Amino acid sequence: IVGVNCYIGPCACLRGDFGRIILAEGSNIQDSCVIHASPEIDVILEENANVGHGAMLHSCTIKSNALVGIGSVVMDGAVIGTNSVVAAMSFVKSNFKVPDDVLVAGIPARVVRKLSAEEIRWNSEGIHLYRELSVRSIKTMQKTVPLTKVETNKRRIITPGLTKK
Repeated sequence: IVGVNCYIGPCACLRGDFGRIILAEGSNIQDSCVIHASPEIDVILEENANVGHGAMLHSCTIKSNALVGIGSVVMDGAVIGTNSVVAAMSFVKSNFKVPDDVLVAGIPARVVRKLSAEEIRWNSEGIHLYRELSVRSIKTMQKTVPLTKVETNKRRIITPGLTKK
């Protein structure tokens, strides 16, 4: 279930084959994320939840305005609290409940500290940039025809020492 103004980036894989995936309004799934739900536990992203590039979510809940950092993994039954941030490359183990307004980090993830009002505001602004991107993408999308052969006059960027002529 995909709410209005959600952004789902290129190469994201949302597998709702066993369980339900629910993206509330303004949720943002960035490039190359994998989201999968078991038959017993849905994946729920509340309003304006933000999932960074290459993150993996399995049968978990991401509360409103929370951010899951790049390359992080959030496992079954975990709940990421409202306005909280999971640092990049963290592993949130099954059933871990992250409080509201905190930073968690590590393998396994642990609460590092409370977030400041400025950090929460900064994260919220970032979420709204992706919300605007979803609207812009829909407005500017164009159907294209795939190439069937190499374009002979196509310019290349030559990088000395790296590019063969």
